[in-house]
Amino acid sequence: MTATLTGLDPGTVEDLISSDASLRRFLRGLPGVDQVGADARSAALATRSIKTTAKAWALDLAIRLIDLTTLEGADTPGKVRSLCAKARRPDPADPTTPPVAAVCVYPDLVPVAVEALRGSPVQVASVATAFPAGRAALPVKLADTADAVAAGAHEIDMVIDRGAFLSGRYLQVYEEIRAVKEACGTAHLKVILETGELTTYDNVRRASWLAMLAGGDFIKTSTGKVFPAATLPVTLVMLGAVRDYRAATGRQVGVKPAGGIRTTKDALRHLVQVNEIAGEDWLDPRWFRLGASSLLNDLLMQRTKAATGRYCGPDYVSLD
Repeated sequence: MTATLTGLDPGTVEDLISSDASLRRFLRGLPGVDQVGADARSAALATRSIKTTAKAWALDLAIRLIDLTTLEGADTPGKVRSLCAKARRPDPADPTTPPVAAVCVYPDLVPVAVEALRGSPVQVASVATAFPAGRAALPVKLADTADAVAAGAHEIDMVIDRGAFLSGRYLQVYEEIRAVKEACGTAHLKVILETGELTTYDNVRRASWLAMLAGGDFIKTSTGKVFPAATLPVTLVMLGAVRDYRAATGRQVGVKPAGGIRTTKDALRHLVQVNEIAGEDWLDPRWFRLGASSLLNDLLMQRTKAATGRYCGPDYVSLD
């Protein structure tokens, strides 16, 4: 199977997806993940420290990588406008603070975000496909996606059918991702694996490859609605998968851990993993994102500390 991973051209991929059985053979033949080794490697990388000018650079990079997110039933147009203002200008007192990568909202609030972010580099991302459970018929999921794109979303975050995946119906999951990708048009597709429900690192690796083979532009850990969400070892496994996939196909795919990333330490640990596992090519908003709602505030406080030598209180930043 290792030899198979050295060169996957379109013809080879077509053979893989010719039947459920062939796709199952390929995915279950991927090299297994050493769980103990992955946990140990991730723990070791988490001890790395970033200081002085490197830390200042990393803080700004982490801000630029954020998908600033609000996905609550109580979301209002006013809350989304406020979030978009913060995304464009995270620290109104310091114009050198970079904007975030994107604002992520529910489909019905996409028009609000598009208008609020007009003229800025910040992208509008929308969850779709019956987020977060994904329990809907495919036509409903495609309509959900098409509505968000028509409203102006630049990026779509879809959820896979975990029940189908865990039942071994890999071709069904593949075909659904392909259909959603087509419905996206020019919008980028992030495929949410919901790794907290996949139970094993081997399943995370298989789901990562399945999403990439189906055309996903990003693979994403979680909806943020299931525990555990974005753990460092799971992100490590996914980073290894995108690295190996690029080596096999020549196509680069992004990674987005989401859920539970709240502190600057969390963010910097993820950046270390990206650099060490996938490589510095992925240290860019085009290829790595941090899905978060409260992380930005902590990064802003740490940024002020790095610049002035003084900590500021939480009342220094706006509440989201």
